Amino acid sequence: MATFFQHAGIAMIIVFIPIMAKDITESFLEVGFIVASYSLAQILSELYFGRRSDASGHRMVFIRIGFIVCAIVFGLHYFAVDALILLLARIFAGVGTGIMIPAFVAYSYELTGDGRKAATVVSFHALGWMVGILATGVVGDIGLAFLVSAAFFVAGFVLTLRLPETGFGSGPVEGSIRRIISRNRHLFWAVLLRHIAATAVWTILPVILVEHMNAELYHISIIYVVNTFTAFMIMNMMVRRIQITDRRKIQLGLAGIIPAILGMSIISEWWMAMPFMVLVGVSWAMLFVGGNFYLMERNPHSTSTGLFSSTISVATVIGPVIGGAIAAITDYQYVMYVSAAIAGGGLLSSIRIPTPPANTSNSCKRSTSPPHE
Repeated sequence: MATFFQHAGIAMIIVFIPIMAKDITESFLEVGFIVASYSLAQILSELYFGRRSDASGHRMVFIRIGFIVCAIVFGLHYFAVDALILLLARIFAGVGTGIMIPAFVAYSYELTGDGRKAATVVSFHALGWMVGILATGVVGDIGLAFLVSAAFFVAGFVLTLRLPETGFGSGPVEGSIRRIISRNRHLFWAVLLRHIAATAVWTILPVILVEHMNAELYHISIIYVVNTFTAFMIMNMMVRRIQITDRRKIQLGLAGIIPAILGMSIISEWWMAMPFMVLVGVSWAMLFVGGNFYLMERNPHSTSTGLFSSTISVATVIGPVIGGAIAAITDYQYVMYVSAAIAGGGLLSSIRIPTPPANTSNSCKRSTSPPHE
């Protein structure tokens, strides 16, 4: 449940930041930069703290620190009255989430000892997103949503006080970040291109729904809830009903996003986005679980999940700028066309992902000495 509150807190803010930013500035490009600042900070935070988590073995320390930082910073979003303050708030929010996300995914994987069971734990990420987005629609006020988001992080922190450490030990971690990236480069390229495409669309979609299709805040919540609920269901089905390799999950996830993005270019009413959001939910569940588990079976856990999440964050820096720039100079449908082409490049890269048998004995080599106190 702690991971549920973690992602509920994140989701209450992240979907509606473009709308808040657009209220502060008239420039789509500036909206893109504000959205991207969060991800840029998250990249650096995840790379550093993911590696530190593997080296120390104390997953729960990083998780709890992340909750505390996020509870403070997300609450401070309430006071963002101009573009500069909002930009700084998003940067520190990225640092806070980057501290705990890699450690939490690795913790879930190690605690269950079974990749399929871990999918159920990970599915609460999607459930948290669903509730967070729905809660924002119910609250109906973005400013108040920041305070509720902070409360979610406080609740998550309290729950972590009852969670045990995984006892993973501490010591030097084998394999440099550069080496991990090199041997998994086709996966990272695929994820990068897919998420550049997705975030280019998601940056402008809430604004388009409001300004061109007369959508209300709760309409946007409904659309995104469809996405996250679908992802939650699919992740749970991976425990027993969806028995395919992680590599195949990755490829299906990459293939599914392309028609979903193209579908967004033809909608004329807000509710028409919902069937395409179902497809987005299916594709994201496949890619998130398949990609993370593929990496953790072959690499140090928190480092590899940190790299996966950082790749998404890199894309979330690039994608909003691309989406904002295209929307600023031409019609928003062209954002969808360009994004679909970029996602197609990710699908092509996934074809080259190797399929060696998982070598769990070498997946996370490190010292088995007791944790440092």
